[in-house]
Amino acid sequence: MSLLPKALSRLIESFEKLPGIGPKTAQRLAFYLLHVPQDDLDSFAGNLSGLKSQTVLCSLCKNVAEADPCSICSNPTRDQSIICVVEQPTDVLSIEKTGKFKGIYHVLHGAIDPLNNVGPDEIYIDHLLKRLHNVGEIILATNPTMEGEATAMYIQKQLSAVSSQLSARVKITRLAHGLPVGADIEYADEVTLSRALEGRREF
Repeated sequence: MSLLPKALSRLIESFEKLPGIGPKTAQRLAFYLLHVPQDDLDSFAGNLSGLKSQTVLCSLCKNVAEADPCSICSNPTRDQSIICVVEQPTDVLSIEKTGKFKGIYHVLHGAIDPLNNVGPDEIYIDHLLKRLHNVGEIILATNPTMEGEATAMYIQKQLSAVSSQLSARVKITRLAHGLPVGADIEYADEVTLSRALEGRREF
């Protein structure tokens, strides 16, 4: 028989389902919220419930946004001929902080990872291949991990096959390894990311 009230137990179980949250951290979070004023809890609950209903995936780049198309894709000052391919929406935020990239994005929402049953069909690669008209350069900015490199190589092969059928060749580049191998773009500092963008190489 549980010593905890059901409401508290259920909240702990919910926290445990989040990535990186173990049983002890889940307990600490639940007990912390127990002492938060009700108004703050209501606001927190409202933010959670609105997470899905008030966000959409941009039909062009697949980034998380408030409207479709997103603010970057619909911005007339962005260079629509350069697409930067990233694994996650958080990578877009990191690259945007550098202020160095003026093109548009394509978010894959993952990387090819056979060990976890993530194949090319589980991420937004096909949608990228349909965006090649009037595109001059594709920057492959997947993470410098085994999965990120495998994803970049797969996309490069697919892009090469498709771009050969277009009137103009699409240049394919890879971020320079100003990023340490094994690191995630999300955690890279702005200077490192800026250098990686500026030193990108043809892939």
